[in-house]
Amino acid sequence: MAIKVAKVSIENIDDTEGLESVMTALKNITGVTAIELDPASSSALVRYEDTDTSIHAFTAAISMVDYVTQPYPIDAPQNPRYYE
Repeated sequence: MAIKVAKVSIENIDDTEGLESVMTALKNITGVTAIELDPASSSALVRYEDTDTSIHAFTAAISMVDYVTQPYPIDAPQNPRYYE
């Protein structure tokens, strides 16, 4: 059991709502003990208990937030309103 610190990228999330979504996603991960966002460097420092979680959980959570907030062209298959 050890507290570790990981620096994770939060690129492409440039608004307050997106940053709040990242904070919420990271806070909901079991084992996360503290988060420090640094929007200026597009990164976050995450302190966590290494027996409860891993860096992979952080990157997955951030990817999910980025996916949800990422704008897509109307005709892109990733767009939830896309109809063939």
